[in-house]
Amino acid sequence: MSDNTAATRATQAARPEALLLPPVDVIENGTGIILYADLPGVSKDTLNVHVEADTLTIEGRLSLAVPEGLEVSHAEVSLPGYRRTFTLSRELDTTKVSAEFKQGLLTLRIPKAESAQPRKIAVSVA
Repeated sequence: MSDNTAATRATQAARPEALLLPPVDVIENGTGIILYADLPGVSKDTLNVHVEADTLTIEGRLSLAVPEGLEVSHAEVSLPGYRRTFTLSRELDTTKVSAEFKQGLLTLRIPKAESAQPRKIAVSVA
């Protein structure tokens, strides 16, 4: 192997893998946020959702099977998966994130911390 080939491989290994950005809708209400991410072709086994400090990362590997005896003649999606990263507000309670994955749609619910939620103040008569 030549030094040039070794250098090219080292550069390719250091370069981050090209992935698709899944479309995401974020809805905020008084109690937190709901995030909807479209991940077609991703199975639950290849889906990875994690929070580290104030960063939420969604990753999923595509697993589109080609039926036996057929071969792909045209593919518009040639990248191996999805990745999307969000910086979360400190108002959100990242210890209480819930996730649901159904038919390629990931739904994440992230509640606001109690101190950030609206609350009614009782007024006493003096």
